[in-house]
Formats: sequence, structure tokens, C-alpha cells
Amino acid sequence: MAAAEVRPHEVLRPARLWAGDVVRVGAVGLRTRPLRAFLSALGIAIGIGAMVSVVGISSSSQAELNNTLDALGTNLLTVTPGTTLTGSQAQLPLTAEAMVGRIGPVLEQSAIGRVDDRNVYRTDRIPAVETNGIVPYAARVDLLTTVGGTLRSGRWLDAATGRYPATVLGSAAAERLGISRPDTQVLIGNRWFTVIGILQPAALAPELDSAALIGWPAADSTLGFDGHPTRIYTRSRDSQVDAVRSVLGATANPEAPNEVEVSRPSDALAAKQAAGEAFTGLLLGLGAVALLVGGVGVANIMVISVLERRAEIGLRRSLGATRGQVRTQFLTESLLLSALGGAGGAVLGSGVTAGYAAYQNWLTVIPVWALLGGFASTLVIGGLAGLYPAIRASRLAPTEALATP
Repeated sequence: MAAAEVRPHEVLRPARLWAGDVVRVGAVGLRTRPLRAFLSALGIAIGIGAMVSVVGISSSSQAELNNTLDALGTNLLTVTPGTTLTGSQAQLPLTAEAMVGRIGPVLEQSAIGRVDDRNVYRTDRIPAVETNGIVPYAARVDLLTTVGGTLRSGRWLDAATGRYPATVLGSAAAERLGISRPDTQVLIGNRWFTVIGILQPAALAPELDSAALIGWPAADSTLGFDGHPTRIYTRSRDSQVDAVRSVLGATANPEAPNEVEVSRPSDALAAKQAAGEAFTGLLLGLGAVALLVGGVGVANIMVISVLERRAEIGLRRSLGATRGQVRTQFLTESLLLSALGGAGGAVLGSGVTAGYAAYQNWLTVIPVWALLGGFASTLVIGGLAGLYPAIRASRLAPTEALATP
């Protein structure tokens, strides 16, 4: 019988691999070497976890700052004495408070005045040099509402207690003195004062945290306070904050407006956040380096995998697999390995963010772009890391690969 002739239009074509087949074939190396796959994916996971957690913690911190500013407002301005032309410490006039109160858009105002040459002690047995950085201030009774402060325990000064030796401690001052509740006594100057309240940390007035606040009349009668304010707080209409800010210095001290400093506490918080964002950029860079190192690890594993599986590659080629199919197999394996690390890193970073936010009592915020961007970057790294090993595997001739012992 004559041999069958192969017609030109009957050229043999390799079988087509569907997407499911590609994934199953690409996962062979991961299933057969699970520990190696886990360690390789771990390098990717650490890099992605670091990046996601850094972005998440920064975003959670920003959200907490925004919530704080929304609650306390950004319309608080403060007036403090600066320095004179000779470099000495300036002083606000006794009339500064009244003058500032005459500014039309000013809605609220209050003040504190430092009581010089007086220190605060828990007992009279403590050495005079151990002041713990606690400063006594005379305070107006409307101070707490003006700065948006709150009490941790006890009560605030009023018209009655402000005339007697009573004090309200800032949060840090109470901690340094070892006082956790009111109705105890502290020594200010040479007089005993009863602690009637303890403040929560004041976000917009951090100077109050380390202060012992005394009523204005009591500071005058018992400690010799001179009556000059050292910090005036004002609340203005939101639309008029900049206008008020421009005239506060000249209004508080018309004779020497250059000796007055005007600040906006919310600007300091924003500057602190900006500094934190710069540090966040550094940490993101370190996370990117860790991700790159993880990608190098994946490339190394894939090269070793090609060397170890030469016989498998030769068998597949001899059974009809094309160069493209072998290349796709190893590239898919690299992508699966990186995707596994990326998913693990996203979970790890989210967990770190949630844990830290809960510890700080923050709202947990993880931007979606951070998760998607982190996962996408792992696929890019995985593709680049697996490209050379995949090409190398596809170029192996079947006879050469099968001859490998």
C-alpha cells in the first residue's frame, strides 16, 4: 500500500493551552516545592507589607489629624510676646486682652500669664532644682472653651475657685507629679494649692499639658503675679482668620507691633504632619528596596527551577510543547509566586496598620490605591524576574534537555 501523503493544508499544529491549563501547569513548581515557594514569596510579602503598612499608618494619622482639626477648628490664633530690638524678652501690655477683644470678627478670647520665679512640687521635701518642667500660669475662666480643651477628671476653674488657692493640672504635669485624681495638694512657690481638676492633652495648646493653671485673681493675691498675659487665644470667624491675623500684632501692642508674635496652632499640626510625610517617603523607599530584593530572590529561584527541571522541559518539548508554551509555563510560575507574595504582603500590611491604629485609638484607613498598586507592582516584579528564566527554558532543545542526568 502506498504511504499516505500529507497535503500542504494538513500541517500539524500544537495543542492549544487554555487559561486554566496554563495556571495548572505553572503551579506545578509551587506544589512540588512548597517550602521554597513560601520563602520566595515571603521576600515579596515583606516588601509589600512594609509599603502598605507605611501608607496605611500615614493615612490613618492624617485622618486622625483631620478629625482633630474638624473637632477643634482651625480658627484659633495665639498672640505671644517676641523679642525687643536689643534681643531681650518683650512683654505684652496689660491692655492687650481688651484691645484684642475689640477686633470685630473675634468671637472668643482668653489668656494665660506665666507666674515667674515660682515652681511646682509634689511635696516640700523635693530639691528646688527638680522642677520637672512644670510651669504655673494664671488662667482666665473661659480658657478651656476657647482652646477646645477637656477635663480628664475633676472640674475647671470658675469665678469662685479662681479666687482661692486651687489649681488645674495639665495632663503631663499631673503625670510628672504622680497625681491621678483631684483633691490632692501641690506646692506652688511657698503656698499649698488644692488640685481640683486634671486636663486631657490639649492638641491646639500643648503648652497647657505641662502647666499648673491658677485663677487670675488667686495668682495675683497669693503668688505676686504681675498681670501681664504671656499668651492670648482668639477664635475668629473662619472666613476672617487671615484678616484678624494681619492686625493682631498691631492691636495687641500698638507701640511695638514688631515685638508680638502671632501663630495659628493648626499650622503647627499641619507642619508636623508634613514632616511625618517626609519620613513616610523614606520608609516607602526602604519598602521598595525590600520589594526589589524579593524580586531578585524570585529570579534566583526561577533560574534554579529551570536547571533542576531540564528533564521535564525536554519531555514536554518532545511531546509537542512549543517554545512559547514552555516560556508561558515558567513565566506563569513566576507571576503566581509573586502574586502569592503580593497577597500575603497586602494582608500583612493591613494587619500592621489596623493593629497600630487600634493601639493609638485612630480610625484605620488603608487607601485602595496602596493595595492595588502594591499588588500590581508585585506582578511587574514577578514578570521581570521570571522573564529571563522563562526564555532560557524555552530555548532548551529537547535532545539536550533529555540528555541531562
